[in-house]
Amino acid sequence: MAPHTDDGEFGCGGTISRWLDEGDEIHYAAFSLCEESVPEGWPKDILEKEVKTATTQLKIPIENLHLFKFPVRRFDQFRQDILEELVELRQKLQPDLVLTPATSDIHQDHSVITSEVIRAFKNSSILGYEMPWNNFTIHTTCFVTLTPDHVDRKVLALQCYESHRHRGYAREQLIRSLAVVRGTQIGVDLAETFEVIRWVI
Repeated sequence: MAPHTDDGEFGCGGTISRWLDEGDEIHYAAFSLCEESVPEGWPKDILEKEVKTATTQLKIPIENLHLFKFPVRRFDQFRQDILEELVELRQKLQPDLVLTPATSDIHQDHSVITSEVIRAFKNSSILGYEMPWNNFTIHTTCFVTLTPDHVDRKVLALQCYESHRHRGYAREQLIRSLAVVRGTQIGVDLAETFEVIRWVI
């Protein structure tokens, strides 16, 4: 679950690439197209176009992309509506595993999505992904090992967000370095880390 377009790519783009390579069915849901945050000079619908290009780069089928238009930074005002959309996704998809921002993520929209994911997906395993600029701490209790190709695809997907390339956290060096750091923690070259929120066996 991505609160905003590009959150899924930042938090778990490499893992998505790996699991798609392994034949898993992946769905991507973004709850805001952030029209109020589009930089001056860009069309208001640019992020809708960019997320479609980015998720295609990751090899997610377009029919598995679910987009909603909740207003950015005001998710708390639409908590019940978001919960109902999540419940509908649960009933339609019946996922074994749901990825969402870590519980320590301080962004107001991210925390709403994660708390409602926990409420909606009581019977699924849930992992929380990291976004270092929003996490003071994160429980690194799960790691997914990656190949250079997985990280390359994550970088290429994020480069599809041309309207947001000016943001410091979008630097390619940061994305690649973080994968190296997380890999080093478990003795491999590259990885992404997650907080185990719920694990159903």
